[in-house]
Amino acid sequence: MSAEKPNYITPAGYSAMRARYDLLFGTERPALVEVISWAAGNGDRSENGDYIYGRKKLREIDRELGHLSRRMKSAKVIDPARQEDRSRIFFGATVTIVDEDDVERTLTLVGADEADATNGRISWLSPIARALRGAGVGDVRRVTLPGGDRQQEILAIRYPDA
Repeated sequence: MSAEKPNYITPAGYSAMRARYDLLFGTERPALVEVISWAAGNGDRSENGDYIYGRKKLREIDRELGHLSRRMKSAKVIDPARQEDRSRIFFGATVTIVDEDDVERTLTLVGADEADATNGRISWLSPIARALRGAGVGDVRRVTLPGGDRQQEILAIRYPDA
């Protein structure tokens, strides 16, 4: 991520990322190395499925470990419960919005690494989050979506309790 877009993440998001890293590094990778060592001792490696698959899987795990390590190193943990101005939409806010067709949605602005749109957790860098940032209850914001521009009215803003 560039310097102008910090890699913000919630404490829960960072904990989940750390848990994934620890599982891969402390459990899955050592078990796989053991399988690869065993398979390597079984002779011809060119036709040894356990060895070939194990090496491929190990590369995937190492790639993910590298990615997680870089993301954790650049992460700036922000606790939304500590947000002082709870009348405006900032990182970590849970927002209820309604569009011009009276379709209500509840979204939580989270870090890019913890976004999960199917569960209403959107990246704070997404177009809708950028349009909503800084808005208060009753404000109407124009959001440019793939289907065209939509007006979104902010109905409620919540932050976790401290």
